Amino acid sequence: MKKRNIVQFTIVTLVLSILITACTLPNNQGNNLTEENELHVAAASDLRFAFEELGRTFEEEKGVKVIFQFGSSGNLAQQIANGAPIDLFASANKKFVEDLVESGDIIEETKALYAIGRIVLAVNKNAHVDVKSLEDLLLDEIQYISLANPNHAPYGLAGKEALESKGLWELVKDKLVYGENVSQAMQFVQTGNAPVGIIALSIADVEEIDHILIDEDLHKPLEQMLGVVSHSNNRELAESFAVFVNSPEGRKIMEKYGFYLP
Repeated sequence: MKKRNIVQFTIVTLVLSILITACTLPNNQGNNLTEENELHVAAASDLRFAFEELGRTFEEEKGVKVIFQFGSSGNLAQQIANGAPIDLFASANKKFVEDLVESGDIIEETKALYAIGRIVLAVNKNAHVDVKSLEDLLLDEIQYISLANPNHAPYGLAGKEALESKGLWELVKDKLVYGENVSQAMQFVQTGNAPVGIIALSIADVEEIDHILIDEDLHKPLEQMLGVVSHSNNRELAESFAVFVNSPEGRKIMEKYGFYLP
């Protein structure tokens, strides 16, 4: 019994020793690698394909890890305003960045336009529907139309504006199926859950989808803006990535995915 108690005491002492040693390490020890070599970027969903390629290229050149969080610009802006650990924000609508500048959450001198987006009418290739224009959305065989939620997704708002310009919004709104963001709206068409949808040109080039460019005069310009978050611990790295996006190399990648350049 005494022998067992000695063993138990030894184990407890050893555990306490490890815990005490861990607690007395310098505050930044073990965290420097993450802080200095990881860049956290909140980016609009239309940027997924383009920014993932930009991120890989940037990682190779700088030896850092770029971690992306994709979502609707409105939701991402709200997270940043609430203190989310983000270094750089790339919005699909300049208004969200400008609002964060006003609130002090984005550093004003870092804001910059980086792209002009376009929307397309996307059609699932296996849906067997003859859709070539927005007016074709009135067809009886079209029961569902995918669209990013216009309340917080800029590409969804642009889609709504295009439908309103054509006098179609009230006629088709009961058919609409909202995605949380434009990437989810694309997935609804890609999987066939909706035969058609209005999505971003930058993510429309997938095997299951045909797409038709929508006249840009039907909606307000999708002026996309980025900026460095004021509470970022990696301002220098965030600024470096922002410059890279607008560099000749970065713009070549953005153009590849259908973005017009400001």
